[in-house]
Amino acid sequence: MSIPEVTVVIPTYNRIDTLRHVIPSLLRQDVRSDRYEIVVADSNSSDGTAEYLAGVAKDYPRVRHLPGPYTGRAMARNAGIAAARGAIVMFTDADIIASADLLSRHLAHYASDASVSVVGMELQVSSFEDYERLRDRPSERRPMHPDSRKTLSWLYYLTGNASARKRDLDRVGRFDENFTGYGHEDLELGYRLQRAGVKIVYDRYAIDYHWHPVPYDEQKSKMELAGRSTVRFYRKHPTLAVQAKLGMTPLSRALHGIVRGRPELLRSLERAGSAKPGLARNIVYQYHYLNGVAAALGGERG
Repeated sequence: MSIPEVTVVIPTYNRIDTLRHVIPSLLRQDVRSDRYEIVVADSNSSDGTAEYLAGVAKDYPRVRHLPGPYTGRAMARNAGIAAARGAIVMFTDADIIASADLLSRHLAHYASDASVSVVGMELQVSSFEDYERLRDRPSERRPMHPDSRKTLSWLYYLTGNASARKRDLDRVGRFDENFTGYGHEDLELGYRLQRAGVKIVYDRYAIDYHWHPVPYDEQKSKMELAGRSTVRFYRKHPTLAVQAKLGMTPLSRALHGIVRGRPELLRSLERAGSAKPGLARNIVYQYHYLNGVAAALGGERG
């Protein structure tokens, strides 16, 4: 078997329902099959993931199952990097469906020896039918970044749709496995890549579709976990820029204290936020994010 140019790394744990769509989308890429491989770093799923991948591998030996007792996405992705045979590593997730030209779009940026890492456009979808709608109707897409954007800050280094040279990942130390909770292990890697002189390029045509709708209450819990990860990030990189970009400034924490001290206001915001997306919901999410920050700092003394 020839050596692939790019290795796609997918961390997973009990996501067989979406993985059954993700793997076929990656097998339908518009590049030759010998140019890439797929490594699924599986945290010992119990939902039939191993059996499914074994069946796929019979016909597509470039799909490799890499099970292990991974403590989080950072550790799983690092295992994928270590196993990668490609000089370029592409990161995605077990609930993200790839467009047919995703890999070719990423690969095009590595034609020269420029020190770059690539982030594509990740679109949120609520169902497989929603994915088909946005796939077929580009005018209905609502991307995070404007079409004019060419480069990104580390703040947008989201590894549902990102690639880098393996040598650059090795040079900066890969993912920090101390990030075992929710959030920021990818941003922190992007921070170190950017500090090491790697330009983060944005390709709006490298599109994938993130199929993971999160209920309101679950998202509030995730925001608290993200707040805790923010403090870990800041303690590792204690700069004003990190503090400001991650929203843990004295002003934001003071506003959080005001809301916390007015339970009637908080209840009103919670009710409005549960009813529909909008400003109230965003305020509630930010409140819970700062709850996580405060808890990780040991209370408001931090």
